[in-house]
Amino acid sequence: MAFDLDETHEDFRASVRAFTDQRVRPVVDEAERSGRPPERLWKEMGDAGLLGLLTPPELGGSAGEGGESVAIALVAEELSRACGGIAVSALVSAYMAGPHIVRYGTPEQQQHWATALAAGTAIAAIAVTEPGAGSDVAGITAKARHTDEGWVIDGRKMFITNAGLADVIVVGAKTSPDAGHRGITTFVVPADTPGLSLGAPLQKMGWHSSDTREVILDGVTVPDDAVLGGLDRGFYQIMAAFQLERVVLAGMGLGHAAEAIATATAYVRDREVAGAPLTALQTVRHRIAAMEVELDAARAVTYQAADRLDRDHPDAGRSVAAAKYFAAKAADHIVDEALQLFGGAGYLEETPIVRHQRDVRILRIGGGTDEIQLEILSKRLIP
Repeated sequence: MAFDLDETHEDFRASVRAFTDQRVRPVVDEAERSGRPPERLWKEMGDAGLLGLLTPPELGGSAGEGGESVAIALVAEELSRACGGIAVSALVSAYMAGPHIVRYGTPEQQQHWATALAAGTAIAAIAVTEPGAGSDVAGITAKARHTDEGWVIDGRKMFITNAGLADVIVVGAKTSPDAGHRGITTFVVPADTPGLSLGAPLQKMGWHSSDTREVILDGVTVPDDAVLGGLDRGFYQIMAAFQLERVVLAGMGLGHAAEAIATATAYVRDREVAGAPLTALQTVRHRIAAMEVELDAARAVTYQAADRLDRDHPDAGRSVAAAKYFAAKAADHIVDEALQLFGGAGYLEETPIVRHQRDVRILRIGGGTDEIQLEILSKRLIP
């Protein structure tokens, strides 16, 4: 299944699109104004099976039949057609923070948190990025020291999506400071733990309906059983989780691009110039055709990357980097082209294309910048 979705995934896409049209689109304006998805939407997404695709059935999810990464990419694509901020809020909880608990958590951690995250009755965030360490995970400075009471965590985390909504935060900290990347551990930290505080919501260019803040850890004490996976194994767990995160972000790009093309096509069909629709102009028709070709190419590389990730293909890492790079750049270009077709109307806040223009730009930064993906792809050139 390198390029075409099978019938199961096509049917799943249709169900996610129906959910998006019926439950997400009507609340976009509310979410953009309030800076967060409506609380009721989380449970609705859980009931629709959108949050538990990696969670095993015994914990309330649907994982186990294969194709999970492809399905998650489709969720990212369809939700982003309506709103990037709402989409990333759900995707961070279920498929960026949640997988750490599903894959590495103890049975008690899984039962307590994974079940609730899949159901949409709890929200998760992941706190790795710091003011001075983004893609360079090994450069984090937050520290956790062991005491008779467990682990005491100190540090500052920045750009943390869902920080103000989360019930639980997966925190990365140095447990062996002199060991470099080999000395990082991840912890399950309930958001109400004493010593954990939050900065004010960050005012972002886009993703207005997602909550993003600084997380401050000042003497946060957690028990020994708060460790996720093995001690000093956090770097490897974080890097493994990046693979799915990058597929998710590529999928979001597909959604923004697809919606931009659909919106712009409808506009130029209705917009008349000199008594004829804009589609009468060859240059307009050709521009839309070129946008569709670019989207088709981005879909192909993204679906292939997701499929390879599901199959543990030896080239999965390279495919994921290629998808993240190409789909994010293609989406950025397609949305910009669509805005151009709107002319002056495309510069008005009341035009939906403006929100997609704001939201799509972050996809070339989050989860590893363009430059990080190119570095991954170029390493094979060096003997």
